[in-house]
Amino acid sequence: MDVKEQLIQGLSDAGCNEETAQRIVALYESGSYDEVLHQMRVQRCALIDEMHESQRRVDRMDYLIRNQEKQMK
Repeated sequence: MDVKEQLIQGLSDAGCNEETAQRIVALYESGSYDEVLHQMRVQRCALIDEMHESQRRVDRMDYLIRNQEKQMK
């Protein structure tokens, strides 16, 4: 597997959509390595935001479960 294929596979595995992966690969192929890293960091931040949102939903569900358990006693 060449570097381009590894990059595409890695971006896909990390949850990037095809459009984003292709944009990053195009930047890589054009030699814009600093911009490649910037775009990867942007995607990482988006993943962190999704993770935090998921954690908020889990926390809310935990609250609802505890509240329901208290009412049932």
